[in-house]
Amino acid sequence: MSVYDYKVKARKGAVLDLADLKGKVLLIVNTATGCGFTPQYEGLEKLYKKYHDQGLEILDFPCNQFGHQAPGDEDEIHAFCTAKYQTSFDQLAKIDVNGENEEPLYSYLKSQQPDEDIQGLKNKAVMKGIEKISATYKKPSDIKWNFTKFLADRSGNVVKRFDPTSDPMSFEADIAALI
Repeated sequence: MSVYDYKVKARKGAVLDLADLKGKVLLIVNTATGCGFTPQYEGLEKLYKKYHDQGLEILDFPCNQFGHQAPGDEDEIHAFCTAKYQTSFDQLAKIDVNGENEEPLYSYLKSQQPDEDIQGLKNKAVMKGIEKISATYKKPSDIKWNFTKFLADRSGNVVKRFDPTSDPMSFEADIAALI
């Protein structure tokens, strides 16, 4: 199995077959437009602009499971991201990443990278606080909050998981190594 074995919902009811992205490096992230981590869109866009032509794709899944911080429909979310952060990568359909309705791709991602490597005492403290307020965080492998990021190599192997406190630019070297 690899990430390329999954199909996901795109905006407006379309389906994206991840097999169509074979050979690409994928950064997969659950996002929210009303979260304290939302400014990470700036770093995501920088990475996308720098590495897209070399094979990076960003799969942005809005998720409203954490503090209801992804209000609005998919078109409103897309309009917000393009207007405020000038994102040029597309958002996919709004999904659940934990629980009985979780997106099957996320079940797979979590099985491949169940742990987050949280760097720094401040970030560890933030994540401990998040664990306490996250209503859908039940198992150690569950997504704790918005802006959890997974990195998959060109073969579709999930090679890293970055916690919500990880600024996208902090793992640019990991992306560059896979490009």
